[in-house]
Amino acid sequence: MASFDTISHDWLMRFLEHRIGDQRILRLIGKWLKAGVLEDGTWTEGTVGTPQGAVISPLLANVYLHYVYDLWVEQWRKRHAQGDVIVVRYADDTIAGFQHEADARRFLDDLRERLAAFALELHPEKTRLIPFGRYAQADRMDAERSARETFDFLGFTHIGAKSNGGKFLLKRQTMRKRMRAKLAEIKEEMRYRLHQRIAEQGKWLKSVVAGYFAYHAVPTNTRSISAFRYHVIQMWLRSLRRRSQRHNMPWDRMNRIIDAWIPPAVISHPWPNQRFDVKHPRQEPSALAAHARICAGGAA
Repeated sequence: MASFDTISHDWLMRFLEHRIGDQRILRLIGKWLKAGVLEDGTWTEGTVGTPQGAVISPLLANVYLHYVYDLWVEQWRKRHAQGDVIVVRYADDTIAGFQHEADARRFLDDLRERLAAFALELHPEKTRLIPFGRYAQADRMDAERSARETFDFLGFTHIGAKSNGGKFLLKRQTMRKRMRAKLAEIKEEMRYRLHQRIAEQGKWLKSVVAGYFAYHAVPTNTRSISAFRYHVIQMWLRSLRRRSQRHNMPWDRMNRIIDAWIPPAVISHPWPNQRFDVKHPRQEPSALAAHARICAGGAA
């Protein structure tokens, strides 16, 4: 969804008034929205959209989409859906899954009307309908097509596959362009760190790789994170060998450096069924509640 540049100030202020009673805060946000943009010495008043680059912009966009999209989706699901509906939204990106194709097509048409009423529109290049999931694979006519269809969301390419037991399996792999961009960023930074001590380089690379794995080390993504680790090691090896014309980094020493600083490519996130099966105790007393004491005479 395209939202940040076209958000209606009038609608946004009306949404904020639902939860904010302090008029001083509302006036401050209103001034923030109308701050405008200074470009090449020319100031342009802000009449629509949220301030570009402002820390409050993602928050205001989420508030706006909560009322325009999230609440509307819940009502649409109850009133019109004939089958299962799954909707995930992160900022202005959203994925909607439907059991029936008719529901998907009606939802798309109704969503366009809903967004247009609030000065928003769907991104023409990123919006598409594809057969995907266990229902699509169950349909023989769409089986071959659904096997080829993929979609990108939150840095992962989502692929329909089958488990060893023959059931539908959602595979997530790091988007190739995201990995290439991250590796290019690391390569550029290593140029500035060329003559640092190996321990300093290793400490920095360890934090970068560990941070990357903290997000991307999800089930079915072993090959991607292993490839990322391999390329990081190769770049580091070339960088160390480039430090001097006479310098040579043998692999036996390099392997010791790798073991000391580069984390292994290991899946750290649980499978979705394990994550969703977690049960939280609901019968235990609150930690804030005072413990009951039994007196010697029997009175509580």
